[in-house]
Amino acid sequence: MFSAVAVCALMLSSCALVSTPAGIGGLYTSVKYGGAISGNTIGKKVGTSSASNILGLICSGDASIQAAARNGGIKKISHVDQEASSILGLFGSYKTVVYGD
Repeated sequence: MFSAVAVCALMLSSCALVSTPAGIGGLYTSVKYGGAISGNTIGKKVGTSSASNILGLICSGDASIQAAARNGGIKKISHVDQEASSILGLFGSYKTVVYGD
């Protein structure tokens, strides 16, 4: 009985929260924000990459700038944005958006 309670407590203590400059909403978070900018002109191509988190127990994906640039066929990056979302702290996602040519 005690071990079942301990396992439940451990599982419920994990969260799938995401970090954002605007903070975290207790029920729902959906934030888009600027990440990085270069001196290059704004490009015509867009590439994305993402990672997700479930209950703070399972996290997978590649939300790197390199993966987003590769996915968009971008060789010269102009700027990078990020998007983060979380629902009840149970499910979270993070997306990188790269713009360039």
